[in-house]
Amino acid sequence: MVNPNIQGKKYPATTPYLVGREKIREFARAVQSTNPVNLDVFAAQTAGYADLVAPPTFAVLIQEKGLSAPLSDPEADIDFSRVVHGDQRFIQSRPIVAGDELHGVLEVTSVKSLGAHSMVTFTTEISDSKDELVCTAISTLVVRGDA
Repeated sequence: MVNPNIQGKKYPATTPYLVGREKIREFARAVQSTNPVNLDVFAAQTAGYADLVAPPTFAVLIQEKGLSAPLSDPEADIDFSRVVHGDQRFIQSRPIVAGDELHGVLEVTSVKSLGAHSMVTFTTEISDSKDELVCTAISTLVVRGDA
């Protein structure tokens, strides 16, 4: 059972992640995006962006870096071998573009018990090098209990 006392706990910011063109292209191909602003610099610049634009779900890469903290936190008592992904949402303040240097601050926003199972919601505020909010990523994990 996940420790409910971690609700409200914030973890330190992740190390900066420099968003690269090729990583955006690889991610776009992986999610089967055919949007030219994800693949072609000229198309992105013609559309008014400084560089390639990442697909909206690209923010999961930054959130995943932050999730390692609570998943390895002994106080949280999360058994990763019992984790199932329950939900994922993104609230974009602006698109992520190549050249952004991003970091995330993760907070445990909810811990709920459902019988032997726990649902843990994490909210990660992803900001750029100027500490301006770029995206809020919200992820809910289900931690299966003993049957």
